[in-house]
Amino acid sequence: MKIFSSKQVRRADKFTIENEPIESIKLMERAARNFTEWFLRYFPSKGCVHVFCGTGNNGGDGLAVSRLLISSGWKVKTYVVNPDARQSNDFKMNYLVLKEVFDINHIKSKDDLDFEIVKNDKVIDALFGSGLSRKITGLYGQVIQFINDSDAEIISVDIPSGLYADKTSTSKNIVTADHTVSFQMPKLAFFMPENGKYIKNFNVVDIGLHKDFLNKEPTKYFLIDKGYVKGFFTEREKYSFKNQFGHALIISGSYGKMGACILASKSCLRMGIGLVTTHVPKCGYEIMQISVPEAMVSIDSSMKFIQALPDTEKYNSVGIGPGIDTQLFTADVIDLLFKNHKKPVVVDADAINLIAQHNDLIEKIPENSILTPHPGEFKRLVGKWKNDFERLSVQQKWSKKHKVIIVLKGAHTSVSLPDGRVYFNSTGNPGMATGGSGDVLTGMITSLLGQGMSPENSAIAGVFIHGLAGDLAKEKMNELSMTAGDIINNIPEAINHILQ
Repeated sequence: MKIFSSKQVRRADKFTIENEPIESIKLMERAARNFTEWFLRYFPSKGCVHVFCGTGNNGGDGLAVSRLLISSGWKVKTYVVNPDARQSNDFKMNYLVLKEVFDINHIKSKDDLDFEIVKNDKVIDALFGSGLSRKITGLYGQVIQFINDSDAEIISVDIPSGLYADKTSTSKNIVTADHTVSFQMPKLAFFMPENGKYIKNFNVVDIGLHKDFLNKEPTKYFLIDKGYVKGFFTEREKYSFKNQFGHALIISGSYGKMGACILASKSCLRMGIGLVTTHVPKCGYEIMQISVPEAMVSIDSSMKFIQALPDTEKYNSVGIGPGIDTQLFTADVIDLLFKNHKKPVVVDADAINLIAQHNDLIEKIPENSILTPHPGEFKRLVGKWKNDFERLSVQQKWSKKHKVIIVLKGAHTSVSLPDGRVYFNSTGNPGMATGGSGDVLTGMITSLLGQGMSPENSAIAGVFIHGLAGDLAKEKMNELSMTAGDIINNIPEAINHILQ
């Protein structure tokens, strides 16, 4: 799914109106109808809903939603904030239609907020849309504070009011929505950690913007979905052999951190690789042989750390980093790997920390390699940033400059490519914020790369399936109790979910 800027969305609206063709008021009605259908599915028990409208097109959406919810049996209270402000034409039309059959409340000052919203009520926020680019102050800020202070569940139309779609918001007055129903596609702001308290959950409803525009309009931002990932996989032939599905090498582990080797190796196997060899220090030999009997083990000359590089020529993919520690001689191993192994490698955890400590390694990273840092590791690698939009820009520039793929882990993990494109993940949950989750992802991506999938697709598919396996684990238990092993155990079901 493409992610457009607010300017592109306006152009998509205009193109649809001119080429479908359809009147703008009817396009608004279609958006309101689809929002209402989502609302009625999510909240099947009818009650009282308070709809707060501005005087622009977002407010027009809110007025249309009010009318549709009244027809569906909900008790609706509709408020227009600052009604004397400039009104869009479509707002005016929806206002006149609703006013004929229903009383509309006007909020002209803080005194007009002298009413109660109880816990079981719902609040629909339709004050401002995605085109907002100024701070919210005065009466609008007071209304937003009033909404946020209520105990009701809050649902925003298209985007929480006060939030900027394409840059860091400067206002303190932003609706903290429990649900956001975005039209046609999510907004880039939804994927910034700094906006997490405003975007707790979002859903996308298709409002029928013209397919020609959507297909042809270029963008660098995408949301990964099941249909896209499914296209990366092919069916295995009947007479297949293990050596047809790749041989992966995972270089990992140090004294006290052998669990990382186990997790990375098991997840690599679960993703379908034909063979796995795990290179570990001597202290990990028996641990690996007992814990992962399906994997072969390569033994380092050092007892506690990785000090030597095995011959990588026969391997289809190499993953390095989980649990390797940050010894100086391990940095030399990474240096040798980058010099001798001319194919893309998967670089994680302490391998990234070592690269950050030894900047001369950066220019030696093989082209199209996949780096999988969490935000802390990424900051050590690239330096500080002012806000999350700047972080995204730094990530894109770093990928371009060094011709690598960066998988920046977290909620909505972002995968940046050397050509500037960024793919945001749509799967995963907070229960995956647990030790070893990153080691599992490293094994999964290394497996896909070893099976012949392109580095780009390996990163995208690995991230999506990793998150999906975590979601399946959450359904079976809960976020608090999840471990990295639970993610591995649900990889087969996640793959079934995609392929079926």
